[in-house]
Amino acid sequence: MKHLLTLAMFVAITATGVRAETPEAWVALGTRVHGGFGTFIPLGIRIGEDALTKLGAQRRDVTVTYSTGGGAPCPCVADGIALATVASVGQGTLRLTAEPSPEGTMGVAVIRDKKTGKGFRYTIPAAILPKLLAWNKGTEPLDRFRLVMEAPPEFEVEPTD
Repeated sequence: MKHLLTLAMFVAITATGVRAETPEAWVALGTRVHGGFGTFIPLGIRIGEDALTKLGAQRRDVTVTYSTGGGAPCPCVADGIALATVASVGQGTLRLTAEPSPEGTMGVAVIRDKKTGKGFRYTIPAAILPKLLAWNKGTEPLDRFRLVMEAPPEFEVEPTD
């Protein structure tokens, strides 16, 4: 029953473009889609929501290009961004690059409004990697979500050309 409820919530959220409204909903959605819920997922959610707000865009109205680097074990942040923006590899609106992000970064996301072309570059410094990994140990997914969402933003944002 729990899995059916989670699946129904995911379908409702993605079909209607409504954002998850509670931390519990984000954790359930992230766990279902990603297969687990570490701190990289809420970091991506936070970046995706920030971009939508700054761009004045709706979900599905953006493209995302993501590159990983700096010893990050995976591009999991991109899954969080996809959850927040509904960008998708299958729709051609989410692209992971083969080239690594610049030295000293954990990853870089460029998020653009499909209609206007306006965008923002989010640079995640590699220096936050130890903190994110430490938060994964001994904490429950909901606590991980809150730790990331309530911490001061530790990424740089700049408009793209």
